[in-house]
Amino acid sequence: MIIGDSILTTIDATGPETIVEVHPTKPQTPYQVLRLLPKDATPAQQDSAIQAWLEPREIRYSERPDTLHLPGEGIPKDLKAVNLPQYYRENFFSKDTLYHEELSAQDYYGVAGDPVPYSYANDNLVTSILIIGFLIIMFAFSRMSNFIVGQAKNFIHPSQNSLSLSETSGEIYMQIVLTGLTCIVYALLYYLYATEFLATTYVTTSEYVLLAIFLGVFVGYFLLRFALYSMVNNLFFGSNGNKKFLTSLLYISSIEGLMLYPALALLAFMHLPAQNAIWYCIIVLILVKMMTFYKSFTIFFKQNDLFLQIILYFCALEMVPLFTLWGGLSVIVDILKINF
Repeated sequence: MIIGDSILTTIDATGPETIVEVHPTKPQTPYQVLRLLPKDATPAQQDSAIQAWLEPREIRYSERPDTLHLPGEGIPKDLKAVNLPQYYRENFFSKDTLYHEELSAQDYYGVAGDPVPYSYANDNLVTSILIIGFLIIMFAFSRMSNFIVGQAKNFIHPSQNSLSLSETSGEIYMQIVLTGLTCIVYALLYYLYATEFLATTYVTTSEYVLLAIFLGVFVGYFLLRFALYSMVNNLFFGSNGNKKFLTSLLYISSIEGLMLYPALALLAFMHLPAQNAIWYCIIVLILVKMMTFYKSFTIFFKQNDLFLQIILYFCALEMVPLFTLWGGLSVIVDILKINF
């Protein structure tokens, strides 16, 4: 390869010298030099051509004064000067990472927004409990639909042997699980009521602690309720009648959770108004108490025609524990809530 000031030639090993291209001016950039070479030029040939065409020049930095200074101050001052005013040292970009490359840069995504308010739909634990509860309900209906319907028919129109219906261990176990689900539903509903109408902040570090307290209260209420009924019924009516009544009470408690679950699901995922949910729960509670009153009357008081005793029995074992439960929950909320 022969390189001159304006003519680039290539020599073929098998033939005479061939003129490739003629340029009247000298290339000024490496890009222009590389365009003069054939496409199959090796990197070494490209480097030789660039060194032959382009000679390194001395870099001369500008000696003109910096005009990017504070207007009206005249000649720029040295930032290292001790007596330099502070307003001259600092400006809007003094601490910006785009102005100082030695500082680590960070991304800017706007200002922080308001935190998302707490809701059941955004809570993974509560959502998981609701999903598990729904699966339990579906499993109960798929395996015990005939039992639930048969118990409902015998509950309203008892036959001669309806009070001695035999239940398998699986059916009893499932009713106990549904009763536990009833306690969980009540705890979640009361927590929503407390945070909506009573107080928004509590001394507990987490809302799960408050939920656990409410759940423990409702579990204790149902256990105490069964214990009181068992003790009184064994004392006044015998073990046979007590067994029949506890079987019916377990069925009522399990059905109670099934009836309350839709209200909780609508509150969590469909934003049902709290007032509507309260009225729905009151209606379900009244219906459950009526069922309990009817069952205690048919088992213990129907044959004896004791009308006054059933009122005392029901008020002592059903209404007094219910009002005690409500008062206890109110006291717990008053102790745990933060008063501003």
